[in-house]
Amino acid sequence: MSWDRVIGQSEAVRRLQAAVDTPVHAYLFVGPAGAGKRQAALVFAGELLAAADPEGAERHRRLAVSEGHADVHILDPTGNNLRRDEEAEPLIIQASRSPVEGKRKVLVVNRFHTATPAAAASLLKTIEEPPETTIFVLLAEEVAPEHVTIESRCTRVDFPPVAADAIAESLVSDGLVDSERAAVVAAAAGGSVQRARDLTKDERLATRRDAWWGAPSRLDGTGAAVAVVVEELRALIDEASESAGTGERHRAELASLDEREEQLGMRGSGRRDLEARQRRELRQLRTDELRFGLSTLAGRYREAIIGGDERAGVLGAASHIRATHESLKRNPNEALALQALLLKLPALQG
Repeated sequence: MSWDRVIGQSEAVRRLQAAVDTPVHAYLFVGPAGAGKRQAALVFAGELLAAADPEGAERHRRLAVSEGHADVHILDPTGNNLRRDEEAEPLIIQASRSPVEGKRKVLVVNRFHTATPAAAASLLKTIEEPPETTIFVLLAEEVAPEHVTIESRCTRVDFPPVAADAIAESLVSDGLVDSERAAVVAAAAGGSVQRARDLTKDERLATRRDAWWGAPSRLDGTGAAVAVVVEELRALIDEASESAGTGERHRAELASLDEREEQLGMRGSGRRDLEARQRRELRQLRTDELRFGLSTLAGRYREAIIGGDERAGVLGAASHIRATHESLKRNPNEALALQALLLKLPALQG
């Protein structure tokens, strides 16, 4: 039943199941955050260890998926980038060591797309020719140009955004929400199972959806109207971090670090990495909220077209929204991006 933990990725699961008996030295899982790469890597690791040691199969599987197996090493970059000295070099040493409990060890590298060129270069030889007992599983949201050589040394497995129907079904089967709310949450999740689970506790989701849906009816072609709408939408995005519990959790983490530093006199111990992770999480949350809002806007104009509104501006709205959606990969100025978009979109009635 371990593979049931990987939601909505039947093709990736099929390929990994087929690879268990005769695995290669390295795999590269590519797909957006929340698509199930990490969960699939843990299940895959458990199956690889179980296949090499059938007598302890169930124990290997159980410990691997709970991230508690001595032969499943998980590297989570602490800063914004996977760095050579701090992370890549220790990983190379880890790869050279023999398994602790079984005949294999699996090294899972999260956020590999953030590896600096120096880190990627230092890892190339080890990933290309690891010890016979070591298998790499790299997780990346995309393949950067400087990582193409490493990609060519791996078996690539793609993880597309999870379909809304599959997300909704998993939420209902896990007893998190009823079917009606599951559909709303899944539509807002943008293909991310983890975001969907977070949104099940978000009582303000419907409010934010209504604000984005109603934005076109408040436009009048003036910059003043756009500025007001953008300010309100951004305020709702600010509020979303609190609704998801992110702000509260971040404050608790910083308070705990302050207390530890005061007691032990360790100023700066881990603070830089903690603050970098928190900034990264907030940026991801805001990006997810923007994508949700843009998808809602696109649905509003699509409905207008279906209803018979054939004005050129309405017909062209989708391309403007799509361009803004694509620009999110480059971390644009949020306010300016929204203002530029809304100035291009025509007003809608109702």
